[in-house]
Amino acid sequence: MKELVYPRFLLPRAERLADKVAFVDLTRDGVRYEGTFATHIDRLLRLASAMRSELGVEPGDRFAVLAMNGHEFLELYHAAMFGAGIINPLNIRFTPAELAYVLNDSDARVVFTDPVFATLLDRARDEEGAKIDKLVIIGGEVGDGITGRDGDTLGYEELLAAGEPVMPPEPEEDDAAVLMYTGGTTGLPKGALLQQRAEVLNVYHVLFEIGLREERRFLFQSPMFHAAVVAGVLGIPASGATSVTIPLFDPELVLRVIEGQRIDTTMMVPVMLSMLERAEGFSVESLQSLRQLVYGAAPISQTLIARWLEMLPDTDFLQGYGMTEAASVLTILSGEDHRRGGTVLTAAGRPVVGVELRITDSLGNALPQGDPGEVCARGGNLMREYWNKPEETEAAMRDGWYRTGDMGFLDDQGLLHLTDRMKDMIVTGGENVYSTEVENAIANHPAVQEVAVIGIPSESWGEAVHAIVVLKLGMTATAEDLIGYARQILAGFKVPKSVEFQDGPLPLSGAFKPLKRELRRRYWENRDRQVG
Repeated sequence: MKELVYPRFLLPRAERLADKVAFVDLTRDGVRYEGTFATHIDRLLRLASAMRSELGVEPGDRFAVLAMNGHEFLELYHAAMFGAGIINPLNIRFTPAELAYVLNDSDARVVFTDPVFATLLDRARDEEGAKIDKLVIIGGEVGDGITGRDGDTLGYEELLAAGEPVMPPEPEEDDAAVLMYTGGTTGLPKGALLQQRAEVLNVYHVLFEIGLREERRFLFQSPMFHAAVVAGVLGIPASGATSVTIPLFDPELVLRVIEGQRIDTTMMVPVMLSMLERAEGFSVESLQSLRQLVYGAAPISQTLIARWLEMLPDTDFLQGYGMTEAASVLTILSGEDHRRGGTVLTAAGRPVVGVELRITDSLGNALPQGDPGEVCARGGNLMREYWNKPEETEAAMRDGWYRTGDMGFLDDQGLLHLTDRMKDMIVTGGENVYSTEVENAIANHPAVQEVAVIGIPSESWGEAVHAIVVLKLGMTATAEDLIGYARQILAGFKVPKSVEFQDGPLPLSGAFKPLKRELRRRYWENRDRQVG
């Protein structure tokens, strides 16, 4: 079938609005790029052509992107959705070891990057054995501080110049398009493989909630590698709206761009709201153009959202809940719900059109309304599989239902309330951190006897990574010692923000595992949400 493939979504709108300026890249120095829909289609077709002729990327092959936001990232995503290959967006916070693991696991031998991250990829190759055949530099030239190896490095614009603006064979709905890595329970990331159908349906689900408006001006400030932004990366251009990007989140630049570009819609992780409030030059007046503000990927405190609702009473606030495996949205808390306020603000929202939720017990039996259990989801936007992990795929997908690992209940208004987490996962600043990985890092310190890592409430980050440590008899270590030790091994967002020391052993379950629910309780009790 062809109906749910991206070219049929994007092309009609792009052809009708061919001369509209639809892509604007901004930096602190001003406009870096400005392009029309016609230019965009020409460039992405040349890109898709050159990826095959110059790089040897065939449909079904994986290619990786490690870069800041920009129109090139959009072009690469769209080329994948036009069937040029399967895009593997890389977390810009990965360490060289994590990059090497993901690149080798996905077998993505072609990597698109920019000068900021080229050195990091060199370290992944030299120190960790990442297998990279071709490196394509975005926004820079080979020789300009970037050294190629035996002709394996070329410039992005040089690549496009070698391509032809011809349509590739149209993909099928069940063709894989995106391979996105998320945290793994063993400490190693695992790749969620998503098809055309899943990604396009996710866009439809989100646009059904926020509306299709050609006059929309959307600001991309959250990193484009993140699952939470994919609906915007694909949906904003396909709706005929204007995409405005900044390289990375920069509070002062965000304020200037929202005001100067008359941005009316954007998506933020809650910590960004906190950082904007503290930014130099912050004023409510600079945000008056905002008509919709979507937030998600991490929890938000009631005090923070209440402040923003008061500051911007004419702005629709929408919260999204989901995960990489759902491409990425399952529920949305609407602007109307936000205006109702009260306990509604502690909910994760209602299932988007096309998604079903049910709450199950430990045996997989559906529970009545109001009873807490595991949140399970069903819909066409779910992943096909975990890449090269059939056992984990089978455990997560049961009879067409995806087991999220989150605990919650549905109330009489159809709102989902999250109450706990089955997986030992922490969501901090929009990033998933599996506690096992952090525990493994800290446990290697010679002074550590036992360690348990949990998420604790954080006004800025939603949850903060917190380590509870029992030291070996007669040995000493400070919190700074352990945090510094972990920083040598882990990406910065995974490093504990705080460490506490316990004299006695950690509380254990019957299976001799730390009782993390007990450890979390004193931090989360008397809060509206029992997880971040």
